[in-house]
Amino acid sequence: MTGPDGRSPGQPLEETASRSWITPDWTAQPGIRALTTTRAGGVSQGVYQGLNLAEHVGDDPASVAENRRRLISGSGCRSIQWLNQVHGVQVLRARPGLNRAIPEADGLWTDEPGIGIAVLTADCLPVVIAAQAAGVVAVAHAGWRGLIAGVLEATLAELPCTAADCVAWLGPAIGPRAYEVGDDVATAVAGLGSMAQRSLSPGCRPGKYWLDLFALARQRLLGAGVAEVFSQQICTFASPELYSYRRDGLTGRMATLAWLEPRA
Repeated sequence: MTGPDGRSPGQPLEETASRSWITPDWTAQPGIRALTTTRAGGVSQGVYQGLNLAEHVGDDPASVAENRRRLISGSGCRSIQWLNQVHGVQVLRARPGLNRAIPEADGLWTDEPGIGIAVLTADCLPVVIAAQAAGVVAVAHAGWRGLIAGVLEATLAELPCTAADCVAWLGPAIGPRAYEVGDDVATAVAGLGSMAQRSLSPGCRPGKYWLDLFALARQRLLGAGVAEVFSQQICTFASPELYSYRRDGLTGRMATLAWLEPRA
């Protein structure tokens, strides 16, 4: 399948006159759409240069509003449901009317064509889950706290289908040789079991470890019964066209957006 900008899944980024984004390389059917934005195509300035889509990072509100308008226009969604993300496990169903408020949650799902569901990231892992037969799509914000707390399992539990009916895509996140964590995080990950512990490797300093968010999320999804998990394993820290909080500190946020195309 191709993305809304005409690129094939997994094809290198190609900036157009207005936008550039990353699309999944997965087996979901054409009626299920997903993308992660980059910095390209927006109006934000300074440290937020580009398509910053977050209202909470100190950017000019008018710039964020214009960037969000461009994303709606470019994707073809009727509207986009945003969240106030708190690294928790709350998952909501997006339907007409919910987007008048910005609820506090870290996951969304919908079976309503044309409603976009989005999570914002700048190193945390965005996850898209799709079930073609059930006609549903979901997104989750999965940093280390959310992965340990069970945000992916909570998202799957909300869907009107089994995990075996689903496929998942792991969007851009900080990579396994850029994400160094301490003993506290390593202990929490190890507490999930030996399979999860394989996402850790010794760091460059005593008491430090490299954490592979992609591997940890894959293990949690497959362990929950998801049929297939896909990822290009794009590292935000190593990609200047993407926002990275750990690399830059004060910075913007990308959106990972999923939606069902309106039925003909």
